Amino acid sequence: MKADLILFNGKIHSFNTETPNVTAVAIKDGKFIAVGNDNDIMTFASEETKIIDLQNKRVVPGINDSHIHLIRGGLNYNLELRWDGVPSLADALRMLKEQVDRTPNPQWVRVVGGWSEFQFAERRMPTLEEINAIAPDTPVFILHLYDRAIMNRAALRAVGYNKNTPAPPGGHIERDSNGEPTGLIIATPNAMILYSTLAKGPTLSYEHQINSTRHFMKELNRFGITSVIDAGGGFQNFPDDYKVVNELNEKKQLTVRIAYNLFTQKPKHEFEDFNDWIDTVKLYQGDDMYRHNGAGEMLVFSAADFEDFLQPRPDLPENMEAELEKVVRLLVENRWPFRLHATYNESITRFLNVFEKINRDVPFNGLPWIFDHAETIDERNIERVKALGGGIAVQSRMAYQGEYFTDRYGAKAAENTPPIKKMIEMEVPVGAGSDATRVSSYNPWVSMYWMTVGKTVGGLQLYTDTRLNRQTALELYTRGSAWFSQEQTKKGDIKVGMFADLVVLDRDYFTIDDEDIKKIEADLTIVDGKIVYANGDFSSFSPPHIPILPDWSPTNIYNGYPVRSGLQSAIEKNAKADAKPKLTAQIHSCSGSCDVHAHNHDVARMSNVPVNNYNAFWGALGCSCFAF
Repeated sequence: MKADLILFNGKIHSFNTETPNVTAVAIKDGKFIAVGNDNDIMTFASEETKIIDLQNKRVVPGINDSHIHLIRGGLNYNLELRWDGVPSLADALRMLKEQVDRTPNPQWVRVVGGWSEFQFAERRMPTLEEINAIAPDTPVFILHLYDRAIMNRAALRAVGYNKNTPAPPGGHIERDSNGEPTGLIIATPNAMILYSTLAKGPTLSYEHQINSTRHFMKELNRFGITSVIDAGGGFQNFPDDYKVVNELNEKKQLTVRIAYNLFTQKPKHEFEDFNDWIDTVKLYQGDDMYRHNGAGEMLVFSAADFEDFLQPRPDLPENMEAELEKVVRLLVENRWPFRLHATYNESITRFLNVFEKINRDVPFNGLPWIFDHAETIDERNIERVKALGGGIAVQSRMAYQGEYFTDRYGAKAAENTPPIKKMIEMEVPVGAGSDATRVSSYNPWVSMYWMTVGKTVGGLQLYTDTRLNRQTALELYTRGSAWFSQEQTKKGDIKVGMFADLVVLDRDYFTIDDEDIKKIEADLTIVDGKIVYANGDFSSFSPPHIPILPDWSPTNIYNGYPVRSGLQSAIEKNAKADAKPKLTAQIHSCSGSCDVHAHNHDVARMSNVPVNNYNAFWGALGCSCFAF
């Protein structure tokens, strides 16, 4: 058998102790067919084999984020200005100002998660005064964790918030002395007010959502991510919001493997949601690039214990057990795996009471199920999880909220939040992830920095004795995460017969200084035996460039997380760019396919409607797509 691709002269990390000192791999039909030393692997070469010299770089299995919101994040990635990793508030506000100048009416400028004020040199959040001064006319929405959102006056006008607007239960609208909203909305602690307000903004057209999702996957590939488990999410509706990833998979354009869970969508009708899906969605339907993975992370809305550590722990309602039991019993009876958002040990105790009651009637008997987050779970409840055959998916939320947790509960409590070492010692399946994009960043190396160095993005030392070693952290983000989609025999290692998913790192994760871990990027990312991302010394292997749509997208200038190229180069790039929208965008509010109404402007402009007469009705007053 001859290989399609051979990689040699590398420092290849495999968890398989039977093949130490690996320097080369042979790949055929998307799988590893040989793993070993250079001389042995070269016997698999033919004239048609592509051969790449790894230049003695570190290679690790493809990174697998076991809890992320890729599908929702992809639909919006090109709309969002990311502050992930930005070192100062001054830089962040300068980026905001530049994007305000670039963004056409009626679009918003959105900063949606992945940052903490403690990462800034100034150690503070922006003020309403600063945001209103920067953007007097363009709506601006800035989400801070699941705690609050800052909106300028233009955004308040856009969503229609005024003195008569009531706050939903669990949410708060800050008001001035006259009763008018100031622009600060707060989760107390229910984050639904944040979700619902953000959902009022314009969306991208379908064409641009396709483009946005491809660029989000490329950004994940940039950090070596080859697989994810999508945990659903608020305002993410099935099947409508899954059409984009489904189409990309059909066209063989996915560059990240996606296993997706179905998240309930209608409060008080959760049982109906899952009952319908059990009848219409076949468990694990799909293929190795895109497949169904069960239920969750929201099973019933009454079980949502939001992790806003600026607020006291929420007490779940008395009816939670009855509602949760009805849904979980349905899932277990139909052998559907499930996962459940569970932050606090007090909530987990009540959830486990429900699960154990069901198990006495309908045995779980090896059915995979998951607690997500579990920041304050105790040893007794870990034992109960193990007894029921469950796993725990942990995320780097404390890297962004550790200061708040420590202020409320103390440094001693923070030391074991979450108690990952104890979970591993007790042999419970553990997978690592990010919970990106609305809380943490999608950058997995920040997560591994948090687990191994024990610090928040703001530099607070959370952990000492409970830190993980680097191999263990990497294993949780690869082999560990594979359990959570029941693919542990297919991926998570560089091993013969497994999927050929790997990443060549730009620096050696195992030998670099602690602070350099969060600077790691991929030089080469391979998914299913195909190169999906290449940079640096491997740039010649890079797939063809995909233009970023729309042209005013923040992604066009800042390119997501500012690591390798640095923020300064993005600012210099922006200084050279024309900050003013094109004439068509200025007049029609947008160009190409409409991002507000999803109509094609070229059809309008080629029609007999006088859209190109800027003194006539359609040209002077509106977007051309209003003609249809």
